[in-house]
Amino acid sequence: MADVQFLALTTKPSAQLSYSFQAPEAASKPTLVVFLNGLGLPQTFWLPVIAQLKALRQGQSTPAFLTYDRFGQGQSTDRDPQDAGAEDPMHGHDCLASVHDARQLITQMSQDKLGVSDVDSVSLILVGNSIGCALARLYAQEYPGTVAALLLLDSVLANSDFVSVFPDPDAADFDPAALHGLPVEAIRAVRAGARRVFHPDVGSKEGLSRRSLRELLPASDGPLLKGPAGHGPYVTVVGHDFDAFAEESAKMGPPKPVTNLFVNPYWQRYNEGLVKITETEYSKGPILAPNAGHFVQKDNPEFVVQELNELLEKVL
Repeated sequence: MADVQFLALTTKPSAQLSYSFQAPEAASKPTLVVFLNGLGLPQTFWLPVIAQLKALRQGQSTPAFLTYDRFGQGQSTDRDPQDAGAEDPMHGHDCLASVHDARQLITQMSQDKLGVSDVDSVSLILVGNSIGCALARLYAQEYPGTVAALLLLDSVLANSDFVSVFPDPDAADFDPAALHGLPVEAIRAVRAGARRVFHPDVGSKEGLSRRSLRELLPASDGPLLKGPAGHGPYVTVVGHDFDAFAEESAKMGPPKPVTNLFVNPYWQRYNEGLVKITETEYSKGPILAPNAGHFVQKDNPEFVVQELNELLEKVL
């Protein structure tokens, strides 16, 4: 296991970020795997994936690995300096600002740890969970030609308000048959709960706002990303296990039948779009992670190791 260290981005010298870096082994070209957290789990949940992957690849070349906690998250106790004076500290900055921070961190790691002055010459693999998948897509869009592969683990529904996933019993065109026998009041309660917990207007403790995400990523199936070799990056899209997610969701509110009827099909359609952000021959999925809810790296790290190792075989 790598020790967590701290650094200041040269663009934000007044604050410290926590990170862990593990050096490459026998790699023929500079390759860096960067893990992008969701809002829920900090960088420590990636470390078992890295340990198992290195054990699997023992005797073979392995890339460098970088995990980090964003400002105000996990062991990065410093807030984003740019949030100072924000009207609402829970909406201090957006996802694009976090992508710019990631770019700066990757630039500094490439220089300081890999000895590479041109960050765009590093073969970059981004592994994201939840909103980390949105950050990975935005990074590849913002810096075209720089990302060799993306592993997207149960991506956030970037273009959804999370309420419209469920029928609106109060809409003029509401069809009671859409509920398949579920009580109207139960759906109203689920919609209210989704608005209270998951709507983009709900901020985050770290100050990362999702309000602009719908405009930044309006479609799951585009735009088409540009990779470093004149074609799109390798993209593997992973979704949650439907039953495991339904059980996980039931602990927070929505009954399993509601999740199975509305949420799981909606998410699957979103993931079917995600595989189209690169050319067909470089795309895989959507595949479901067995026995894994939303936090795939926590529930089934072995599965993540398998899929990441497959991408490494293509990129290294």
